[in-house]
Amino acid sequence: MTEPFDAVELIRVKRDKGALADTQIDWLVDAYTRGVVADEQMSAMTMAILLNGMSRAEISRWTSAMIASGERLSFSGLSRPTADKHSTGGVGDKITLPLAPLVAVFDVAVPQLSGRGLGHTGGTLDKLEAIPGWRASLTNDEMMAQLESVGAVICAAGTGLAPADRKLYALRDVTGTVEAIPLIASSIMSKKIAEGTGALVLDVKVGSGAFMKDLDSARELARTMVDLGTDAGVRTVALLTDMSVPLGLTAGNALEVRESLEVLAGGGPVDVIDLTVALAMEMLAAADRPTSEADVREALADGRAMDKWRAMITAQGGDVDAPLPVAKETETIVAPRAGVLTSLDAYAVGVAVHRLGAGRVRKEDSVQAAAGIEIHVKPGERVAAGDPVMTLHTDTPERFERAREALDGGWAVHHESAEQVLEGFLTSAAGVLASIDGGAGALTGAGLVLDRPVVLERID
Repeated sequence: MTEPFDAVELIRVKRDKGALADTQIDWLVDAYTRGVVADEQMSAMTMAILLNGMSRAEISRWTSAMIASGERLSFSGLSRPTADKHSTGGVGDKITLPLAPLVAVFDVAVPQLSGRGLGHTGGTLDKLEAIPGWRASLTNDEMMAQLESVGAVICAAGTGLAPADRKLYALRDVTGTVEAIPLIASSIMSKKIAEGTGALVLDVKVGSGAFMKDLDSARELARTMVDLGTDAGVRTVALLTDMSVPLGLTAGNALEVRESLEVLAGGGPVDVIDLTVALAMEMLAAADRPTSEADVREALADGRAMDKWRAMITAQGGDVDAPLPVAKETETIVAPRAGVLTSLDAYAVGVAVHRLGAGRVRKEDSVQAAAGIEIHVKPGERVAAGDPVMTLHTDTPERFERAREALDGGWAVHHESAEQVLEGFLTSAAGVLASIDGGAGALTGAGLVLDRPVVLERID
């Protein structure tokens, strides 16, 4: 077979800040998937993209080419509309667990195809596998049947969805090109568009525990993904949400399932509840089922979301009444002095959770279901000397030392009077709020401590 293009010629185009034509992009993605374009050639291309960027038209075509490398699902046969959510990853981000059944309460099907944790961020499938019997892998027919009968499914994406992305992601991971926003956006959106959902809400995390560390880069990523969804005919909206502090009071697999159950039972941390409600409202509106905040909160409080959760987990073989795994060993970190907790860095907590055994370095690594961190105090709260700040959980106590090292410098108790510190926090928070346009649907209540907003911005 004679190839219509030469990879080196296309690399030169992008190296010299040129634009690739549609036919060139189609060929390049297909040829790489077939093995005609070598890894070293695609490595050069991804580096050129990282350094020189891509136009909206190029990114859209690149995404379409990755979708075309595999199958494309359709939910047109369902009796209800579909809406999905994607998070760019964070620490303590268990939102998918209560969110999927909550949205399903309002007659919207949620086909949540999720992944596993890698690095300091957790994976939804790892969390759910802490439930005895629960299985992540479903056939397309099983997924469709569960969406029709229950209304929600959280499962692994099939190997047929965007296989080009799977190969390209592995290459980017070892060539220093993961940070290329065109490639991040096309990686996420190729799978979500191929999945076939009618509406998509993106939770783009911002802060130390997120991939995007600042608002400008988060805005760029969110804008790019929203444009890709719009170009593909998928109703897409993005919320920029804070990930400078861990979400909720737990990070780790079984610990986060337990906290999610508290939310589904009408309790749980305020920031987790508020973000779950904000995302649910966006998903319902995008699926033409607009619902008031009061009604969404009521579905959590009155047990309807919990009923959907139990049906969803049971349908995938999970024992909803079985006890969750508990770590064999725990160690508590205490406040060295009286005062106010002034910082709790999400990245430091994420690395510590990983080192305790809750995360993996390679995709084939196993994880400890019970490993993680329980957080007793959030920034802005007072502590006395000796009060517990965090409890570390693991089955292998030799991991405690490296987890403590990861936390060094990642949290601090200010020794000045609580009133002085709180006054400074409030002044800072007021400045942040004054500079942020929350947009329609944003919740700016006490989602995090000291009235910091749950949603920083909304992009549609």
